[in-house]
Amino acid sequence: MWSLTRKSVEDILQVLIVFAVESLELDFALLFPERHILLRVLPVLVVLATSSEKDSESLYKRVKINRLINIFKNDPVIPAFPDLHLSPAAILKELSIYFQRFSAQTQLVCVIFKALTYRTYQRHYLIINHIGTIRAEHDDFTIRFASSLNQLLLLKSIDGADVDWCKEVKGNMYDMVVEGFQLLSRWTARIWEQCAWKFSRPCKEAIPSESNGSSESFFDYEKVLYSIYYDFVIGMVEPLQSCLQVVRYNYSAEERKALVELVSYIKSVGSLMHRRDTLVVDALWETIHAEVQDFVQNTLATMLRTTFRKKKDLSRILSDMRTLSADWMANTSKPESDLQSHGGDESKGSFFYPRPVAPTATQVHCLQFLIYEVVSGGNHRKPGGLFGNNGSEIPVNDLKQLESFFYKLSFFLHILDYSATVATLTDLGFLWFREFYLESSRVIQFPIECSLPWMLVDHVLESQNAGLLESVLMPFDIYNDSAQQALAALRQRFLYDEIEAEVDHCFDLFVSKLCEIIFTCYKSWAASEMLDASFLFALDNGEKYSVQPMRFTALFKMTRVKLLGRTIDLRSLVSERMNKVFRDNIEFLFDRFESQDLCAVVELEKLLEILKHAHGLLSKDISIDSFSLMLNEMQENLSLVSFSSRLATQIWSEMQSDFLPNFVLCNTTQRFVRSSRVPLVPVQKPSVPHAKDNFYCGTQELNSAHQSFARLHSGFFGIPHMFSVVRLLGSRSLPWLIRALLDHITNKVTTLEPMITGLQAALPKSIGLLPFDGGVTDSYFYKFAIQSLRTRMPNYTSTLKSIGALLDQ
Repeated sequence: MWSLTRKSVEDILQVLIVFAVESLELDFALLFPERHILLRVLPVLVVLATSSEKDSESLYKRVKINRLINIFKNDPVIPAFPDLHLSPAAILKELSIYFQRFSAQTQLVCVIFKALTYRTYQRHYLIINHIGTIRAEHDDFTIRFASSLNQLLLLKSIDGADVDWCKEVKGNMYDMVVEGFQLLSRWTARIWEQCAWKFSRPCKEAIPSESNGSSESFFDYEKVLYSIYYDFVIGMVEPLQSCLQVVRYNYSAEERKALVELVSYIKSVGSLMHRRDTLVVDALWETIHAEVQDFVQNTLATMLRTTFRKKKDLSRILSDMRTLSADWMANTSKPESDLQSHGGDESKGSFFYPRPVAPTATQVHCLQFLIYEVVSGGNHRKPGGLFGNNGSEIPVNDLKQLESFFYKLSFFLHILDYSATVATLTDLGFLWFREFYLESSRVIQFPIECSLPWMLVDHVLESQNAGLLESVLMPFDIYNDSAQQALAALRQRFLYDEIEAEVDHCFDLFVSKLCEIIFTCYKSWAASEMLDASFLFALDNGEKYSVQPMRFTALFKMTRVKLLGRTIDLRSLVSERMNKVFRDNIEFLFDRFESQDLCAVVELEKLLEILKHAHGLLSKDISIDSFSLMLNEMQENLSLVSFSSRLATQIWSEMQSDFLPNFVLCNTTQRFVRSSRVPLVPVQKPSVPHAKDNFYCGTQELNSAHQSFARLHSGFFGIPHMFSVVRLLGSRSLPWLIRALLDHITNKVTTLEPMITGLQAALPKSIGLLPFDGGVTDSYFYKFAIQSLRTRMPNYTSTLKSIGALLDQ
């Protein structure tokens, strides 16, 4: 057993602090989790390493306090867990109570808190302020990465290609992979940091995000550091309200749009790099092999002949590095005798065969350790940092070469584990987790309105932004990442069950909303095209009736959507849903017609024509049932031996119960108009059903335009209505209606004939009109004739009423 002395502990802490500071300042952390780890541990290391005045002076000789202040000022909020954040200033303040002699840290905390201004950090943390730069980086990288892939494919297709050109192409591919990793790391870190910023700055009041355009209604920063903790622990804030404040109402519409766009960029670039892993892995391994061999066989050989020739201890370390990592079999410039000895001086500029043999993790770590031993010389308190030149006997050029290769080695491990690195950098599962709030509020689960992935999907659907609509499925990949974390990393099946339940519910809502948007778009498009051209020409603002079709083509082509290990055919789901929506729309139009009189048949025909045209437009993109099949199905007219339909039956019923008894022909207009006489038995009709605008013409403006045409044909029954009836019933049901009308008239005539015959028998042979100058005498004789008629025919009045009623019908 061995124990560490106080001096050794101080040395270790100072080395760790120097490494963390230099890595953060020079941005040598390839993956964002590494950078966040450095930011989280640095405040703790500073407190531990400066627990006394003597220790503080020792540390600040190596690391100036201004360097620490700048790091803490640049990152006032650090992601700790998916729904928790840390603050370096708060960490220093909390830990200061455990160290009485803490003057330096107190000064540091004061400086940091004075530097915290909300607007400055809001510009830094919010993605919306960087999305323009990110968009340009994405476009530039995808173009250059695709070009590098094409060059690599061309290289593989050529036998005996030039060695220098091969090295250039593969080296370029290596540089593109490193750049892609850096971009993905930077983009994902921005999402992490924005989430941490939002959690540290909850919305003051639960108001809709659309009206929360600015973020002026936020707490003071220092108060926020402790407000969430005390609110949950003491129970001063409603749990759901708090979740709404930090998630749902804390993102404006523009911020959601920027977040969806960035998620799409991360997933698209990650997918592009992941699909080509088998193509680029050999090039990466060869490039790394060449980098390592060039350093250990050429660079170190030069150093051994010049700088370290008389320094036996350092020369021994360099020789160990060569022995550990040199691939002598690939060196064609070395004689056979030297291959066995591994010693002696090597000629400059040795040539290596390209070999996809990458170093192991052990070799990489050993090389890093040996380089640090060479640079530090065993002095862990050397001022100037790890590769500082203060008091060092190593020339500046050699020191820069060692430093450059030292940090390259840290990249090699991530590049060699290519697929795992891509998966780590594109993992956005942290956007779903809210376990801190669930545990604190003691509830099973929050509504999906508080789930950030669903908020992003819903925002895309509600905004109907054509540019974002193609990325509407990208937020669902967050559920895949969170489910992978729940099973593989956390090993919690109940978390996976919660994610699965939410995904099932959200995807059902997504398909429903998406189909409604698609139906509304195509319905509006069809209604706009069917507007009368003269009507649009006469309007000053006719452009408001024009509808620009949205791009659903990419969504219609998605037949293999991966979600929680399942493959979903989105195209098939949309087709099934659209078949149902069209049938529901036809059912609604029939219900609406059945609640009105026969004059609404023109409106019914127009709405069915719009629906049929929308069906024709949509059927060009997806496979759905034919409109005639759906119409016959809803009319219950599928049987080959049935000649009546729901519509024909309704038209006949309206004619029998309302039109024939209550309408009269106007000779002037040649139209049937409703009689002013009140019917003896009012016609009972159901109330007119109401539905959304997309069940009419799509939008309110188009509904108003088409309703203005429908009102021109309401209140009468004329030639346009007859043509509409003929077109709607068609050659199959129209003969049935005519036959029914003829039978009805025949029955009425048959009923009327005995009454007229009886009336004729009761009347005198001749009854003339009174002469205009007949006087009292003629009036008396006419009254006497009527009384004699009543005597011979007692039911005279009822017979006339029956005849009149039959004639009316």
